[in-house]
Amino acid sequence: MAWTLDARIPLLLVEDEVALDRALADGPPAAVLAEVPALARPHHAVEAFAAEAHAVACTCCGGRPAAAVALDRLFQARVRGHCPWFERVVTLAASAAGQSQVLAALGGDAVTAARFRPG
Repeated sequence: MAWTLDARIPLLLVEDEVALDRALADGPPAAVLAEVPALARPHHAVEAFAAEAHAVACTCCGGRPAAAVALDRLFQARVRGHCPWFERVVTLAASAAGQSQVLAALGGDAVTAARFRPG
């Protein structure tokens, strides 16, 4: 039997605020990643991303999905102690474009895939 340990932070994708609140109430401490506009959630780190696509290699995101850049900000805040510690990320992506951007970041962005996993 082989043992594996996946230390990446699990990321749960939800489609509405009711599911977001339910997911935040269940389980270990969580951060929130949301499509713009950002939602205030007390006691949680919150980051937002815009679902629209940018031009390849634009100066604001360097061609990476906005969700990947927002996840970078969450991760950096966590490791630097600038937000409450979280063990998972709950992502509110109501639009198909937002959901696809988050999945593209998890599957195609090397930095995001190294730090986060579907969960």
